[in-house]
Amino acid sequence: MTTFEADDITIEKVREHVWEIPREGDMRVKARVYASEPLLEEIAQDKTLQQLKNTTHLPGIVEPAICMPDGHQGYGFPVGGVGAIDAENGCISPGAVGYDINCGVRMIKTNLTYADIRGKERELVDTLFENIPSGLGGGGIVEVDRSTLDEILERGVKWAVDAGYGVESDLAHCEDEGYRPEANADKITQDAKDRGKNQVGSLGSGNHFLEVQRVTDIYRDEVAEQFGLEEDQIVILIHCGSRGLGHQTCNDYLREIEKAHQGLLNKLPDKELAAAPAGSQLAEDYYQAMCAAINFAWVNRQLITHRTRQVFQQVFDRPWEQLDMELLYDVAHNIAKKETHTVEGKERELYVHRKGATRAFPRGHPELPSVYKDVGQPIIIPGSMGAGSYILRGGDKSLDISFGSTAHGAGRLMSRTQAKKEYWGEDVRDALEDQQQIYVRAQSGATVAEEAPGVYKDVDEVVRVSDELGIGDKVARTYPVCNIKG
Repeated sequence: MTTFEADDITIEKVREHVWEIPREGDMRVKARVYASEPLLEEIAQDKTLQQLKNTTHLPGIVEPAICMPDGHQGYGFPVGGVGAIDAENGCISPGAVGYDINCGVRMIKTNLTYADIRGKERELVDTLFENIPSGLGGGGIVEVDRSTLDEILERGVKWAVDAGYGVESDLAHCEDEGYRPEANADKITQDAKDRGKNQVGSLGSGNHFLEVQRVTDIYRDEVAEQFGLEEDQIVILIHCGSRGLGHQTCNDYLREIEKAHQGLLNKLPDKELAAAPAGSQLAEDYYQAMCAAINFAWVNRQLITHRTRQVFQQVFDRPWEQLDMELLYDVAHNIAKKETHTVEGKERELYVHRKGATRAFPRGHPELPSVYKDVGQPIIIPGSMGAGSYILRGGDKSLDISFGSTAHGAGRLMSRTQAKKEYWGEDVRDALEDQQQIYVRAQSGATVAEEAPGVYKDVDEVVRVSDELGIGDKVARTYPVCNIKG
């Protein structure tokens, strides 16, 4: 297949796994989809390709606009999308970041093996579920006053470490050391703060989860050794974001931008791409507010890590330090960051919007933590709760073809509404336990139905494409043992 037609959009095959929407009409740049033919067929089932084409209309966008192999329809900007936009003459778009600012993942290592877990799965999943807040609404590990919340927003994980919820090594194993210095708590509205103050240290709902996993496969021995991974090892994966605070922040700035920059909005094919011109007051305000929400999300995952360490300490009757519960890495996948990239031979500062996409810096990149400088950035790609997840490392071609980015997960195939029609939560839970020895606890059967394995793309295929393109190299594969959801 050399061309592909979907919704009056013609896509041309450039080379293996690279598909291009040529520039036409008011498009400012061409767009590219990184996918195999089976994944492209699935991506074309919703409005992803049209949304990708729409993003090419954003002022200052740099070629190409990108959809990753896990792409699916989002709010205005596709999930799995990467848009690099000139930070001086372009714009910044809240819709291209998403409502769950700094939704992301982190992995905690242990020195436990699968044999150590056997027989304790039910106790472990129940204790985790009882101790880690999840579900809609309020309730976190800590409830903070306004001044403490402002400190969280401006200091990120450094606040958590100083408050006794982490250790210094956690900072070194987190993207940006868990702290965006541009954060300004004053740019977060009181409504957003009110939503966030009692949600610090909570999973939330939807596709957010905490999953205990075992390492089943190692693909690159040297890299795995430097990451501290080996076969049969138990690891814990945490996936959540900035909760109601991030959602409210996105909503607040979308409404402000729509009012203040109507002229720009009228030139865009979709109002959900509302953007503030670079250098405008709203662009600066949103960036500072977004960075504050990013810090909040990192603290959220840090507190869940702290509570997880306590649970393992209780269940296995040993201090967590003796269980070697060190952080592998924490990486964001809903974010816009000012980064310097080489474009047509010149260095340019860009707002790199990654929405459902993961930073994937290769070895030697100056922004990598020292512990991973020589090997490349760890990348964590969750699958569904019935399939494996992957640990990758930043590929050597990522800066050349994807602005240092790769996929963020399996990507949805089916809407939540459709999933609840297709699946019954209790049946999904029972089948996972009976057939695959995967133990699941959730606030409701509806949540399990919405997250049934069948509603996601094939994570093996997503990762295969990333690996073969050289943007994210396979290091290890994991498989679920138990999972808690909101």
